[in-house]
Amino acid sequence: MKSNQLALTFSSIAENVGIARLLIASIGAQLDLPLNDIEELKVAVSEAVSNAIIHGYRNDANHVVYLELEVMDDALKIVVKDEGCGISNVEQAMQPAFSTDPERMGLGFVFMQSFMDDLQVDSTIDIGTTVTMKKQLKQSSNASH
Repeated sequence: MKSNQLALTFSSIAENVGIARLLIASIGAQLDLPLNDIEELKVAVSEAVSNAIIHGYRNDANHVVYLELEVMDDALKIVVKDEGCGISNVEQAMQPAFSTDPERMGLGFVFMQSFMDDLQVDSTIDIGTTVTMKKQLKQSSNASH
């Protein structure tokens, strides 16, 4: 199987978090992933997109969020990018319960780490943040088709 790539660019508004969730759920369903895995993908993607909107762009709707998906033979790669304010200390931001917004629980990165097999966060102040997540796909499920 060749890799399949999808790219979606959307306005940095909360309503588009749901669209990102629907897209990843559709991809998960195409891959015959178990419902639990699809739910975890939806949470991880919505957390990454929400972070871009709330923290990266500080809820300013005049920006765009980039969502890139790549389905490979053995993995699903998800990239969420923003061109926002950046994260000054990625290691600190990834700690449980850390948030720059007192209204938020600060568990987004925790969910992404626990639900995905690999998580990388690259961020530069005033340039933006790129969150790259990978989910390993079971070879046996592809072999049975």
